[in-house]
Parts: sequence; C-alpha cells; structure tokens
Amino acid sequence: MTGTTGKMKIDRTLAYMLIGILAFGILCQLAIVWFVSKKLLFTVGLWVGIATACVYAYHLWWSLERNLTVNADNEKGATVFSLKHSILRYLGVMLVLAGLWFMGGITAMLAGFLGVMGAKVGAYLQPLILKLTDRYRSKRTDG
Repeated sequence: MTGTTGKMKIDRTLAYMLIGILAFGILCQLAIVWFVSKKLLFTVGLWVGIATACVYAYHLWWSLERNLTVNADNEKGATVFSLKHSILRYLGVMLVLAGLWFMGGITAMLAGFLGVMGAKVGAYLQPLILKLTDRYRSKRTDG
C-alpha cells in the first residue's frame, strides 16, 4: 500500500480498473454521442460520470486498504468503517447525479449514470487488462 517514501502507491488492480473505466468512457463517447440530440449535455454528463466512477473506485480501494490496516483485529470497527464509507460513496454518486439533473436535465443525468456504470465495467475489464499486460510483458522479457 505504501512505498518507501511513505506515500500511498496505487496497486495494479486499481490502475487497471481505472484504465477500464476510461476505455468504457471513450467507447460510449464514440458510439452513443451520434444518437443523441443534446450532444454537449450528453458529453458533459458522461465525463462527469466517468470522473465520478474513477473517484468511486479510488475511494473503494483506499477505504478497503485503510480498513485492512487500521481495523485488522477489530471486526466490529471494520464493519462500521466499511458501512460508513459505503454510504459516503453512494451519497456522493447520488449528489453528482442530482447535480447533473439540476444543471442539464435528464440527458445529462442519464449520461452521468452511464458514466458511473463505468466502475462496474472497469471492474469486469480489470482481469482482462491484467491478462493482456502480463502477456505483453512476458513477450518483451522473452525476446
């Protein structure tokens, strides 16, 4: 979790999940923007949602790592910590989506929701990205 300088270091799982989230955002932008009438609202909503998904994924990783180190021997404390941070993440997502609806209407909010779902897609893509990068690394070291 921490490097030699004491600063937090993002592990490969989170990095590959963030890559999956961003790839999903690019794919949605390229594929869907042509079918909506309010292109700017869709684009803003989508990328606010993608940014929210990235923050969500980082906070999930951070809270799990923190919980494992701080509450390793305290099961009740770990449960309370996890619950508190889960609620915090969901409230954050709801506030972002409500803000998008208020600022840009249903188009921006739905696009934001699509972007937030990038966290789910990123989680599913992470093992594939890991496998591809490991295969690429093994080919580079073999010859």
